[in-house]
Amino acid sequence: MAKHISDQPNAQDSLSDTEVIPITEEELRLDKREVITGKVRVRTSVDVETELVKATLEGETIEVTRVPVDRIVERAPEVRTENDVTIIPILEEVLVVEKRLVLKEELHLHRRRTTENVEAPVELRKQRAVIERVPSDDTNT
Repeated sequence: MAKHISDQPNAQDSLSDTEVIPITEEELRLDKREVITGKVRVRTSVDVETELVKATLEGETIEVTRVPVDRIVERAPEVRTENDVTIIPILEEVLVVEKRLVLKEELHLHRRRTTENVEAPVELRKQRAVIERVPSDDTNT
């Protein structure tokens, strides 16, 4: 093989006079890790308060009064109400020469309304949370 010689400088010779500068690049790498910095303890407690409850109670009583009448009637009277009094006729058949209807008595029922204010203690429970900070067991923090 023959060497070819030329007047032109060799490409390799011109590279040897050049200084090579490396190009560098910085990269960022980010890592995360969990670190326990403390703990909390939550507990609940129940407080009991007694409050006075007030209420109005209504009631009704019936008073029965027997009213003698002893009157002969043609037919049985109806149950009726006069004012606040309910009147219930009580009948009896009496044997005479002829049969007659005799009103023996009436029951008069009087309604009386009553109201009563009462007070009674009632226990009410309220729950609340207590939060405490607890130091961490991890000493690598």
